[in-house]
Amino acid sequence: MESEAHFPTTSSDPDTPRAATTAINRTLHLLLSDDSDSQIQAAKEIRRLTKTSQRCRRQLSPAVRPLVSMLRLDSVDSNEAALLALLNLAVKDEKNKVNIIASGALEPIIGFLQSQNSNMQEYATAALLTLSASTINKPAISAAGAIPLLVEILRYGSPQARVDAVLALYNLSTYSDNISIILETKPIPSIVDLLKTCKKSSKTAEKCSALVESLVGFEDGRSALTSEEGGVLAVVEVLENGSLQSREHVVGALLTMCQSDRCKYREPILREGVIPGLLELTVQGTPKSQSKAQTLLRLLRDSPHPRSELQPDTLENIVSNLISQIDSEEQSRKAKKMLAEMVQVSMEQSLRHLQQRAVVCTPTDLPINNCTSEVSLK
Repeated sequence: MESEAHFPTTSSDPDTPRAATTAINRTLHLLLSDDSDSQIQAAKEIRRLTKTSQRCRRQLSPAVRPLVSMLRLDSVDSNEAALLALLNLAVKDEKNKVNIIASGALEPIIGFLQSQNSNMQEYATAALLTLSASTINKPAISAAGAIPLLVEILRYGSPQARVDAVLALYNLSTYSDNISIILETKPIPSIVDLLKTCKKSSKTAEKCSALVESLVGFEDGRSALTSEEGGVLAVVEVLENGSLQSREHVVGALLTMCQSDRCKYREPILREGVIPGLLELTVQGTPKSQSKAQTLLRLLRDSPHPRSELQPDTLENIVSNLISQIDSEEQSRKAKKMLAEMVQVSMEQSLRHLQQRAVVCTPTDLPINNCTSEVSLK
């Protein structure tokens, strides 16, 4: 799901459709005047009207071109008012998003990304976040040179600008041609830094994790993550404490690394205490996460090949082998606890399956009350 920016405003929508129509007509008239103060007033009114009203965003679509023209004026007040109005016009409105780019807004917005004015830099980053949610806009935004500037903001911007920058980069990364461009800007250290400091269950962590998963599909990305101090650890922490979607992204990233070169990446992954998180994921993750976690556990064990008929290649045996190699007493304790819980859950699931089969296979002439259906099926 693509991300968009939202800015609070101080006023609410008009009370009635008639009042809204009157306000829209008056606002468009003011916007087309030659008086700069009137234009600024109109832009602020557009921002207010389009805060929550999708209908107003549609009705005010003719305002896009005059607002884009205001972005080119040598006036910070005009630039700011127009940019915030355009931002609200673009939220959840695909046609306006495309029209804003087609009307030439990218050039001034890219300029604002390089501004010494921190507010304008922040608003421009938010605008690119929202505009990049449109599939049609992604190639144009990257072609305009936005990606290196967004990575710079990810490194040095304000806290809000950094978050918006990483969300915009995630949006752009869903267009496959942009992945290599993002990788060339060496964003991994900044993504890891943000991942370390943000709440692991947050949307920010989810998009950082998704970016990491995409970037480690390249050797440069894998090397950058393992070379960055605390890089693999930051990913493992999301595996333990992130949202279900974040955990699916990070287990995918770790699996990609291990599959690309098991000898090179097995130790760096094991060293950061990945086993407890993987064990939990095998029973509590999404279906994709469970499958990837089990595959990664098999790759992380001492030998990638099946043992023998005397020691079957079961997940429990694989994990027991891994636990025996853990140096940290605390990590070993957590892993053993998770293994016990995993076995318990596995047994409960098997029991439920048997009970379900027993109910299904009971002859129809037996009274239902005699069936072992007391245990609820989940």
